[in-house]
Amino acid sequence: MNYDVIVLGSGPGGYVTAIRASQLGLKTAIVERAELGGICLNWGCIPTKALLKSAQVFEYMKHAADYGITVSDAKADFAGMVKRSRDVAGGMSKGVQFLMKKNKIDIIEGNGVVKPGKAVEVTDATGAKKMVSAKHIIIATGARSKDLPTMKQDGKKIIGYREAMTLATQPKKLVVVGAGAIGVEFAYFYNSIGTQVTIVEFMDRLVPVEDEEVSKELARNFKKQGITIMTSSAVESVDTAGEGCKVKVKTAKGEEILECDIVLSAAGVVANIENIGLETVGIKTDKGKIVVDKYYKTNVDGYYAIGDVTPGPALAHVASAEGITCVEAIAGHHPEGIDYGNIPGCTYCSPEIASVGMTEAAAKAAGYELKIGKFPFTASGKAKAGGNPEGFIKLIFDAKYGEFLGAHMIGANVTEMIAEVVVARKLETTGHEIIKAIHPHPTMSEAIMEAAAAAYGEVIHL
Repeated sequence: MNYDVIVLGSGPGGYVTAIRASQLGLKTAIVERAELGGICLNWGCIPTKALLKSAQVFEYMKHAADYGITVSDAKADFAGMVKRSRDVAGGMSKGVQFLMKKNKIDIIEGNGVVKPGKAVEVTDATGAKKMVSAKHIIIATGARSKDLPTMKQDGKKIIGYREAMTLATQPKKLVVVGAGAIGVEFAYFYNSIGTQVTIVEFMDRLVPVEDEEVSKELARNFKKQGITIMTSSAVESVDTAGEGCKVKVKTAKGEEILECDIVLSAAGVVANIENIGLETVGIKTDKGKIVVDKYYKTNVDGYYAIGDVTPGPALAHVASAEGITCVEAIAGHHPEGIDYGNIPGCTYCSPEIASVGMTEAAAKAAGYELKIGKFPFTASGKAKAGGNPEGFIKLIFDAKYGEFLGAHMIGANVTEMIAEVVVARKLETTGHEIIKAIHPHPTMSEAIMEAAAAAYGEVIHL
């Protein structure tokens, strides 16, 4: 065997897995066909946040007068924003390269295909092939933008998230299909810099996985920002024959034709499990995902899978956690299995969204009697001082035992605040303990304490 561990894919699942394996004394290699850091670092999580920051800065400049500052003739430089985003991604990719070197992890460049007998065949850019082997092979090949049959992506007029962050010119009109995290983030970005944006969503509300009150608040804010929202609607076809696109949308009221420059398909992702040798090895899949146990073993000894190729949530932090759990089990430790009921989700549009645990509807469906506390940022001194009064914190507790069932946040910086709830729920903290944990004033995060107090009829600032 060449290695103890070979990781196929270097995204936030793969490279984190490789580093932890090396820390545990396992001789490790990582196989990557494109850039180190994978989609998340190069084409997803990181560069999109750089674009969103540019949009936020531009928004501040447009509203500088609200803060007693005079700014004249502020313009959005689309090409400059894209360049900054790519520079940030490039710097982060170099950072991963440094981490690989620091942890003595071999980088094998090329397209990897798993083979029977705990081996990986790697084909490099020249077409040359080589075989490497390991006691343990971990598949972390991630996911890609889902192609819808009614609107096949061509990379020019019908695009996915990758093209959306590197367009040569800013579109005047954009139709975003799908109102999940990717869709609403790009809708906010393009709208903020002057593109006319329409969101088409099949479900009856924006961000349909979130609590219903969060969806309503986001819709209210997006409409105020000038974004057109079409829910309970489906794209039937896209005509790209002309200069732009004609999008035929089926709504509750009938058919409507939307004209735009670009259509962004943001209707989810699909796992990269094709052409990587799963059938040859005999690795079992179900509904487009690799079947694994709680330590991410497949049905074939010596082969594992983590991240977006497995049935869990397709989130970078989940992939990282799964990879760490997987290699700790391989090294003979006895790691605690991941609690998938305590995974935070974050959406980085403006206002931001963050949540963990059960929604109100899910908690009621599970039979809990609830205590619900809600604290609006209009009552937060820090939010008002910062010019960010939009949104609220909503906390859900079991009325009988005080169990912390869920948290749903929308507002400025809530993606930084959700970790408090994740830790609190991990430690089995009750509502009363949140109330009695003194939060600093003035901060946005004290709204968590206030929302808990609201659930128990003890709120001070409402």
